[in-house]
Amino acid sequence: MDFAKSLVRAIDRLSEFVGRVVSWLTTLLVLVVVYDVFTRYFLKTTIVAIQEFEWHLFSLIFLLAASYTLKHDKHVRVDVFYARFSKQQQAWVNLLGGIFFLIPFALMVIFASQNFVINSFVIGETSPDPGGLPARYLLKAAIPIGFFLLLLQAFSLAVKSALSIAGVDMGGKETTHA
Repeated sequence: MDFAKSLVRAIDRLSEFVGRVVSWLTTLLVLVVVYDVFTRYFLKTTIVAIQEFEWHLFSLIFLLAASYTLKHDKHVRVDVFYARFSKQQQAWVNLLGGIFFLIPFALMVIFASQNFVINSFVIGETSPDPGGLPARYLLKAAIPIGFFLLLLQAFSLAVKSALSIAGVDMGGKETTHA
């Protein structure tokens, strides 16, 4: 039991760290977009690399912050029923959803993206656009990395949900459910 709690805390710390680091990319993205808008509308010029950098940053934010978002339960969900469930019912939904949907999906994306990323590295993929960014393979490498982080956080959520169902508080106290 203590090992499970320690593992969950370590995964949560990793997600928290990555999320806080990645959050700074949103500030950088805003600055890049402001620069792009300024040059496009006031200077009547545009730079392909700047436009690509915008979607590269957005991709990194989306992929790498997914685990942080899951940790804080801020992902998009239709709460028509879930919001009305008791804490134990929510724990069951999180446990079963994680085991049967999120974990298999994350594993599928990790394995399915391997050849995609490897091929990109092998050919040294760059932007097909003149003036575009080099090293597109680095961006593609964020796909399995982001889903691996999501997989870890899904495992953490499943363990926390199982502990909650069993009446074990992550603080080490036994709890009872109504």
